[in-house]
Amino acid sequence: MIEPVWFWAVLGIVLIAFEILAIGTLYVLWFGLAALCLSFATWLAPELPYTVQFIAFAILSASSLWVWKKYDKKTDKNFAIGQSRGEEIGRIGIVKKPTGPTQTGMIHFAQGLMGSREWTAISDEVIETGSSAQVVAVEGNILRISKSL
Repeated sequence: MIEPVWFWAVLGIVLIAFEILAIGTLYVLWFGLAALCLSFATWLAPELPYTVQFIAFAILSASSLWVWKKYDKKTDKNFAIGQSRGEEIGRIGIVKKPTGPTQTGMIHFAQGLMGSREWTAISDEVIETGSSAQVVAVEGNILRISKSL
């Protein structure tokens, strides 16, 4: 039978390695740290009953995860990679396919906009091919445009 010290140490190392190599969400990290803490506790008190060890592991894991979630200050900017943040509003492009209130068109930009040079476009007014238009809003993966002055 494996000693509890080594069981908790190996479990902690495996969980932390799994977090680092595979997941990257930081959720499993707290379970690994709780297992390492329990390994240290069982080294100090080897006669600790298994039920107490498992209850301590559950409490340590849940409380450390709760503390991390409570004090973790993530902002929406961390998750907006590749998403529109408003910098494209006002950009001017050339209409390649006419657009209007009843039809979607296509707009082309000389320099890529959010990773692409051509976008599906909609507008409240008829804009003919070859006209200059500017972006007024981003609606999902379609650009709302209007005639450029």
